Amino acid sequence: MAQHAPPARGARLGRAAGANGPESMVSGVVLLLPGASRIAPGPLRPRARGRGRGGGAGGGGAPPGRHGPGDREAAARWAADEALRRYGDVPVCLAGYGAGGRAALRAAGHAAVNSVVALAPCLPDEVRGGSPEPVKQLAGRQVLIVHGTNDARSDPECSFLLAARAKKANRSTCRFEVHSDGHGLREHRAEVVALAVDFVLGAMVSGRYSRPVTDALAAPPPLGLRMPLASGFGRSLRG
Repeated sequence: MAQHAPPARGARLGRAAGANGPESMVSGVVLLLPGASRIAPGPLRPRARGRGRGGGAGGGGAPPGRHGPGDREAAARWAADEALRRYGDVPVCLAGYGAGGRAALRAAGHAAVNSVVALAPCLPDEVRGGSPEPVKQLAGRQVLIVHGTNDARSDPECSFLLAARAKKANRSTCRFEVHSDGHGLREHRAEVVALAVDFVLGAMVSGRYSRPVTDALAAPPPLGLRMPLASGFGRSLRG
């Protein structure tokens, strides 16, 4: 595999979270890409802990530090290379929040990436005007986008338009709307975490999803791209 130097401003692969054994036992890696600041990871940190509890060995890390849009994408690609170097030929999920969500979507073309989770991705307003934010790199990946309908920082309609274009290139794309929630997805964080964990485990471990995710992946646009995230999602998955 091609080796790339770490991006500027100190990108590094974070400490593994949720691994139940030595690094040789890691069966998949989830790379967490935070938003505008490493101290504001949004819903990603509890999702990493849930991933570790829910599905055997797993590596989790993030290329921390402050980055511009291009830097975040480069950091994600570098981290995927580093994950392969460290853990071997394992599937990689890019999970990003805010600006990290956009980086996850953009860096999905890396050969090791099999899935993407983009929470409240910060997309340029030009998407509304038909700006060609790339989607071809999402082909062959399992893609989940989650957005709060009251997000005042990142227009949820932009992520819907991107998802609609992505669905044409990749049927394994779904998008959930968190009604009345804002950019931080704080009001329904437990449901968002449960949804992300269910999706990642299905994409990387079991090949099975909860019924709402299965329905969203199978439904044609716009139904599968405006799927409401039900209050209490995840409770029926426990036990």
